[in-house]
Amino acid sequence: MKHLLDTISLSREEAISILDIAEEMTQVSEREVKKLPVLRGRTVVNLFFEDSTRTRLSFEAAAKRLSADVLNFSAKGSSVSKGESLQDTIQTISAMGADALVVRHPGSGTPHRLAHTGWIDVPVVNAGDGTHEHPTQALLDAFTLRRALGGFSASGAVKEGPRGRGLDGAKVAIVGDVLHSRVARSNVHLLARLGAEVHLVAPPTLLPWGVENWPVTLHYDLDEALHSEDFAAVMMLRVQNERMHESFFPNEREYARLWGLSAARLAGLPKETFIMHPGPMNRGFEISAAAADSPRALILDQVENGVSVRMAVLYRLLTGQEGTNE
Repeated sequence: MKHLLDTISLSREEAISILDIAEEMTQVSEREVKKLPVLRGRTVVNLFFEDSTRTRLSFEAAAKRLSADVLNFSAKGSSVSKGESLQDTIQTISAMGADALVVRHPGSGTPHRLAHTGWIDVPVVNAGDGTHEHPTQALLDAFTLRRALGGFSASGAVKEGPRGRGLDGAKVAIVGDVLHSRVARSNVHLLARLGAEVHLVAPPTLLPWGVENWPVTLHYDLDEALHSEDFAAVMMLRVQNERMHESFFPNEREYARLWGLSAARLAGLPKETFIMHPGPMNRGFEISAAAADSPRALILDQVENGVSVRMAVLYRLLTGQEGTNE
């Protein structure tokens, strides 16, 4: 595995390997000194052309906990704002001795382009590209859900959860703005490959062209879906107004009424159904405060687990090893 650009090309074995390494990395995060020396002397560059809080800080924390040096690049205030090309920016970073490149960019396919143009010869990690994919978010979502449902630990022991053994056969609903969501795309491919049964729930206007060919079950009515299926988890998606250039639904109040996870809908869910959200959340819009703050919500777990999963990704790409032996 040279790069992590998407989940559609990630094999089940590679995904499970990353999740198992992440399980080991959680033990590092629980230590008094949260450090491993495995990437000492390596330099990880976070190259962000879009605003980010969770993902950028998570990658920075991950690299530092592996003892790597970190360079953070933001397009705002850089030479990019003066007209410097992407090629010149990448080649400048390469000349500084980067050992891995973490890229977030508004253009779909940009990380793939960087990985294959020859401008830089280091592992490239896609931290979100346009409306295409966000593979580490999907990995941390799968990791969080696997831990909540019960799955295999790094030692191979089965950890029982409320619904049995991990993701195999688990029904997961992804609800909302699928059309503009790179998180949804990455989760669909990864969760299906890990054995989950993925359901997309959205108005037709917020579903992408060709979605009927995805490995999913489609629903157009949230209440009907919640009443007819026994979901292990319901993942709410943020409505991405910044990517919308036309009207996809009447107004915010109508969207919240028909598609939001309200307190009433939360109360109607089985008590063992988990609530997820990739963040940032629009409280009162796609998710109510009651749902976001519910004891069954895994939202903060997703943020916390993001560091361990990104540690696992950087470790796997930069060392080629499948375990820490720590």
